[in-house]
This record gives sequence, structure tokens and C-alpha cells, in this order.
Amino acid sequence: MTTIATREAPPEAAPAPAVPGRRRRWTRLILPAYTWLMIFYFSLPILVMIVFGFNDTTGRLNLRWQGFTFRWYRDLFEIQALSTALRNSLLIAVISTLIATVLGTMIGLALGRYRFRGKGLYDLTIFSAISAPELVLGASLLSLFVSIQFARGFVTIVIAHVAFSLAFVAVTVRARVLGLDPALEEAAQDLGADPWTTFRKVTLPLLMPGIIAGALLAFALSIDDYVVTSFVAGQVETFPLWVYGATRIGVPPQVNVMGTLIFLFGVGIAVGNALLARRQRG
Repeated sequence: MTTIATREAPPEAAPAPAVPGRRRRWTRLILPAYTWLMIFYFSLPILVMIVFGFNDTTGRLNLRWQGFTFRWYRDLFEIQALSTALRNSLLIAVISTLIATVLGTMIGLALGRYRFRGKGLYDLTIFSAISAPELVLGASLLSLFVSIQFARGFVTIVIAHVAFSLAFVAVTVRARVLGLDPALEEAAQDLGADPWTTFRKVTLPLLMPGIIAGALLAFALSIDDYVVTSFVAGQVETFPLWVYGATRIGVPPQVNVMGTLIFLFGVGIAVGNALLARRQRG
């Protein structure tokens, strides 16, 4: 009887761990490099505006760098028509933001919390107002004011700005409402708080980051709107309308200074809102 000797195959060696090479190190830099490139691309027009606010130009044609000066900050309100246009824009933006924030908060709260007949149509109307081109909205509002023989001016601009910013506030607040924990309000009512006290001390503080975000968005949309405003302005001139008219003969450096101050004001409010939200979470 013969025995056949079998040799066991040696166990396969475990693969050596891959050593990250130069190629892998380069791929890790792609996303950060792309991110900073996009940040620079979006910030470039703002940086040019800020820089040319210090340009020591001798005329209204502020396109070539001629030296550094603080003169235009000192003579910011030297052009009376530009100052009046800026004042109109700020006043319109504040009024329309207050109205849109109050109405949009109530709409967003209703859409995010309650079920009622026609809610689907309400959603469709809100998102249609966001997606509609400004040209269509401006022409529609112009037809409305002309058909009812309503004089165009300051009031029609406010109405128009509320019309297109209201939807943005409502959507922002609605998203905040959907993220709230209803157990917090139920706990307040179990402890004896009435509905108004619960809303004032529990619901409203929780909604405040969304309300502030919606108000900032409405303010930004209002103060730089040109298309809709040009249809309904009448004889009232806002900051964007004045700047567009000035491009024919040259935009003065004060425009860059005013744009810089408005930009810094918005950044300051946004940073303050972020710090407030972080403190509330902490």
C-alpha cells in the first residue's frame, strides 16, 4: 500500500499596506484648492469695489488706479442726487423688510405646522413667486398699478419689494419650523403656560435665527433690486437706478464707498446672527 505525500501550499502572505504616495497627497489638495478658488472668484468684484473706493481719481471715470486717498469717505455725501437715492433705497428696504418679515413669519409658521385646505396651492404660489423671473414680476405689477390707476412712486416700490421678498422669508421660517421639537412647547403648556406665553417665550426665541435670516435676505434683495423697481418707480430714484443712469457718464468713487459700507453692514449683521445662534445652542 503506497502513500502519496501531499505538500500543503504555503499560506498566502497578507498584502502589504499601501503607502500613500505623492498622487494621493495631491488629490487631497484638490477640494481645498477648488474651494479657495471659488471664494476668490466670488469675492473679486467686492474686493475691486472696496479698493476703488480709495482711488484718487480726478473725474467721474473711476476705472484706472491713480493713487490712494480717504477723500471719498470724507466727501461721501457730496453728490446730492446720489445721497437722496441711497436714502430712498435704505428707507424702502427697511419698510419692506419689516412688512415681509412679519407676514412671512406668520405664513411660514402656518405652512410648517398646520394642515388646512388649499395648503398645496399656497405652496405652489410661494415657490412660483421665488422662481418667477423679475422681468415678469415687474411687468405684472406695472400692469396692475396702471389698470387700477395707482400712481407709481415710493408706495408702489414698497409693495413690489414686499411681493418678491415675502416668499423668501416664508420659506426660510418654514424650514426653521419643521426643525423644531414640539415637545418643548408641550412641556411649557404642561407647566401652565397659555398659548400666547408659550409662543412668546418658547416658540419665538426658537424661530428667531430663521426670522433674522429671512429678514437679512429680504433686506439684501430689496436694497439692490433694479429690474422690478425700474417698472414701478415712477419719479422716485433708488440707489441701483441712480448707479445705472450714471454709467453713461461715469460712476463716481462715492458709489464704491457706499457699496462698501452697505456690504460691511450686512456682513456685520450676519456675523452677529451667527454668534447669537451659537450662543443659544451652547
